[in-house]
Amino acid sequence: MNLITHHLIFTATAQTPLALGEQSGSAVRGAIAGALWGRFCVNKEAPTCSACPLFHACPVAALLAPLRDEQQKGGEQRPRPYVTRPPRDGARTYASGEQFQFGLALFGSATAFYPYVIMAAHALEEHGLGTRLAQLGGQRGRLRLAEIAALDPLSGARQTLYSAESGIVEQPALPIDNQTVAQFAATLPSDQITLRFHTPLRLIEQDRLLKRIALRPLLQRLMRRLDDLTIAYGEGPLDIDFRGLLAVAEGVRVVDDRTRWIDVVSMSQRQGRRTPIGGLVGQATFAGDLGPLRELLAWGSLVHVGKNAVKGDGWYSVV
Repeated sequence: MNLITHHLIFTATAQTPLALGEQSGSAVRGAIAGALWGRFCVNKEAPTCSACPLFHACPVAALLAPLRDEQQKGGEQRPRPYVTRPPRDGARTYASGEQFQFGLALFGSATAFYPYVIMAAHALEEHGLGTRLAQLGGQRGRLRLAEIAALDPLSGARQTLYSAESGIVEQPALPIDNQTVAQFAATLPSDQITLRFHTPLRLIEQDRLLKRIALRPLLQRLMRRLDDLTIAYGEGPLDIDFRGLLAVAEGVRVVDDRTRWIDVVSMSQRQGRRTPIGGLVGQATFAGDLGPLRELLAWGSLVHVGKNAVKGDGWYSVV
């Protein structure tokens, strides 16, 4: 598979009390998206990005509202070229002076928009993040970016890109590519693998929410997502045996299920509506012929899987 991902970790210090919900990926995504739109959109009168004559030359549209080429699936929306990763502290309020971290990953050709993401992250210092608090006069909590780093989630390698002390931003130099993933996957067991779901995994199986973990529907959705991402931002489509790999996954058993379902709702201020983003969290151990599936599962830990991935859902790690 020909796709490259870059993973960024933002370390921030609360300047006032700052409250985040149980699944704060939607708040992080909303804040960064709002900052991108507010700072870089030059045609705010356009009703949608696709209706704007600047669409094909606009970094905001490329990150927030990418559309397929006219010859691809009738102009439907393609997957966004990033995912967010919320703080792993759950719902809590940070006191002034406390630090917290959140992340964002960029995929393939969208890495070219890295400078815009950095500027949007800095705009959070002005606009705040999280729940509006009565003690702050109905404003969101204020923060200051202390550090931005590139991270290799597979090896743990880290590169400082920005610190408040230096004020200088470096280019990320820890790309994750097919070779990196293949080397990591080769170190995994071929007969038993444990996945830890940090954020809700929300999958649809035969038009119904999947509320018990199973590998085949997870792998089916993951392969479709990776195919879409490589076509849009890499050199896709995937050259794999979809049916054969699904047959292998069908034979894999869940031998230890420690997942649980949680209900979480995302509120869109712009659209004035609530969207359910709950799903399965916890961890599950799978046993069977996992050798052919290891690389795909490693890729899934990088790009997320299932619904609402852009808001941080479907983030897991291979234990």
